[in-house]
Amino acid sequence: MQCDGRVVYNQPAARRSRSAKSLLDSSLPFATLFLLSELRRLSRDLGKALLASASEKNKECSLLQGIMGHCLAKHQTDENDSEQHLEFAGGNVHLITTKEGWEQKLAEAAKEGKIVIANFSATWCGPCKMIAPFYSDLSVEHPSLMFLLVDVDELTEFSTSWDIKATPTFFFLRDGQQVDKLVGANKPELQKKIRAILDLLSQTGCQS
Repeated sequence: MQCDGRVVYNQPAARRSRSAKSLLDSSLPFATLFLLSELRRLSRDLGKALLASASEKNKECSLLQGIMGHCLAKHQTDENDSEQHLEFAGGNVHLITTKEGWEQKLAEAAKEGKIVIANFSATWCGPCKMIAPFYSDLSVEHPSLMFLLVDVDELTEFSTSWDIKATPTFFFLRDGQQVDKLVGANKPELQKKIRAILDLLSQTGCQS
């Protein structure tokens, strides 16, 4: 209703309007807190889901490693690689850290008439860790052979030139040339190939 050009409000309606606005304003902090609470809950649920997914992937990878006996991809680790190398390069195993070191050992083997067994491995690889002590024992058991260890992460380009697709990969070399190859941590097969190499050497020795 208008009176003398001024608007006169119905007082009860005005009070109701202010009360509604006050109620709306007071509900805003509650709504904000509720939304923040929901966001935190969703964030926790998402984190749990991601951890569960990563755990399942790790289980699948471990299962595949156990079945196939080799690793196909790198996994992050907090362990010290230098300490791992000491465990991998036990016995008479020679750790190769440079291409020059590789060429030097191959030259020594050729001069001494030895066949080289080169283990392309990785400190993060489960099957590599599993077969490392066995490989070290073989190096002590067969001094007529030269046992080398190459870390595929330290010599990435060099390892790529040998077409390493999985670890461990064992190469059998004579005068720098590949005569055999084994992919995977297969102990019986590694022993079998070493026996074949030794038989070849004995036959060559008898013929000469």
